[in-house]
Amino acid sequence: MTTISPPLADLRKDYKLASLGKRDLAADPFTQFGKWMDDAIKAELPEPTAMNLATVGANARPSARIVLLKSFDENGFVFFTNYASRKGHELAEAQWAALTFHWVELERQVRIEGHVVKVDDAVSDEYFKSRPLLSRIGAHASPQSEKIDSREALEARFADAQSRLGDNPQRPANWGGYVIVPEMVEFWQGRRSRLHDRLMFQRQFGGWHIERLAP
Repeated sequence: MTTISPPLADLRKDYKLASLGKRDLAADPFTQFGKWMDDAIKAELPEPTAMNLATVGANARPSARIVLLKSFDENGFVFFTNYASRKGHELAEAQWAALTFHWVELERQVRIEGHVVKVDDAVSDEYFKSRPLLSRIGAHASPQSEKIDSREALEARFADAQSRLGDNPQRPANWGGYVIVPEMVEFWQGRRSRLHDRLMFQRQFGGWHIERLAP
C-alpha cells in the first residue's frame, strides 16, 4: 500500500467560525443563498461561484464536475454549457441534478437538488454575447466531452473557427443555459466536534418547510 506523509486520516480541522439556527435563516432559500454568496464574495474567496454539478445518465451511474453559477433568482440556479457534452446528454436523459457549493474558508456548504430545464434561447444568446471573444470562439471549436487526437488538433480547430467566425461569432445551437429549479436546499455550517449545523429548506405545497438535520 502506498504511504503518504502525513497520513490522510490525521488531517482534520475543528470548525468554529460560526453557528446557524432557524432564527438566522431568511424566509426562503434564495434570499439565504444570496446572503451567503455575498459573504463569499466579500471574503474574496477564489471562485466563489464554483459549484459541483452532479448528474446521472441512463446507465444510472453518477458523474460530477465543477461549473460556474452565472445567475440565480426565485426560479432557480443558472449555468451554461455545451448541450452535446456528457452532462448535457445526462440532463436530457434524467432531468434532475444536484449542486454543491463549498466555501471552505467560511466553513460552509450549500447543497441543492432539483429538476432541470433549459433557459430561453434569448437568455442564452444574451449571456453568450457577454463572454470574451476567445471564449465564444472556443465554444464553437471544442466538441466538449468527445475524444480528440491531440492538443494540437484542438488548437487547429480553434484557429479554423477563429478565421471563419471573425469578431462576432453567434451562439452555436448546441450551447446554452440550464436552470436548476430546487426542491431541496440545505445550508451547512461547520461546528466544533463535528456537530455541524444543517438546516434544510424543502419545497412543500408551493412554499418552503425548514427542518434541522443531524450532522
